[in-house]
Amino acid sequence: MGKFLVAGIVQKETIVKVDRIPVEYAGITGKPDTIFTNTGGDAYNESLALKWLGNSVDLMTMVGSEESMELINPPGSEVKLVTDYVLPRLASTPAAVVLYDENRRQQIFEDIKNLRDVSYDLDLFRERAERAEMLVVSNANFCRPLMALGKELRKPIAVNIREYREEKLIYNEDFLRGVNILYISDDQLNGDPYEFVKSLAAKYRPEIIILGQGAEGLILYDKKKNIIVHYNTVKTHKIVNTAGAGNALFSCFLHFYNKTGDSVFAVKNAMLFASYKIGFMGTSSGFMTEEEIARWRNLIWRDGR
Repeated sequence: MGKFLVAGIVQKETIVKVDRIPVEYAGITGKPDTIFTNTGGDAYNESLALKWLGNSVDLMTMVGSEESMELINPPGSEVKLVTDYVLPRLASTPAAVVLYDENRRQQIFEDIKNLRDVSYDLDLFRERAERAEMLVVSNANFCRPLMALGKELRKPIAVNIREYREEKLIYNEDFLRGVNILYISDDQLNGDPYEFVKSLAAKYRPEIIILGQGAEGLILYDKKKNIIVHYNTVKTHKIVNTAGAGNALFSCFLHFYNKTGDSVFAVKNAMLFASYKIGFMGTSSGFMTEEEIARWRNLIWRDGR
């Protein structure tokens, strides 16, 4: 069982299936089974996946001052997250609306409320970081102190930057410097993806880079193995909704990499985990067990690795 600290955003999330993106104007559109409301956010999704895989997880985030902890552990939850480090400090809980279509395109509207202006408890960060094997950090502003703290404590730091934009590079510099494991999406990427990964590796020197490429798969860079390799997506069943796929993939990778130290083994498992997850509605449901992952892995990669 691994011990993870996960810091980032938890939000109320509404997912809407549309015919196509961009959406054409219509006064009212009425379709059954196209709107789904649940808890989401990078830190919530990653914590839930890591917990599902049998790890100890400290979820460190902030929500609205009047928010019920049923947001984190709604009735009927199959796994329960510890809410001791979910601080009710915000004016209200962040929220998001995710539009998606059959071609795996998404359009996301986010309202993080006053999250940029509120700080987390640094002593609490330190206390839990000292106990963790790995720090899983999103690029939310309140998570910024964890980068220096992780380096001071010599803890491996995994950072999820959902999209790369040149204009946001200054904002993300603190998160890119000193990162050990970096996940980044190619949604806003221009140019050759291999050259992009090589440039990140040369500038920031992380151990691992995973460039998520949506339906095209991903690129894995591993400094120790001296590899930069593309993997196509794998299919386990019909796609329902791809929201949260990146969080699922990243979490599963961290689980197996922390357990084995083998990035190729970990990324194959992570691709299966994400493939299965996108067969379910919502960003925080549809997770495989380790046994299910092993069965699919042996079916697709017959050497079991």
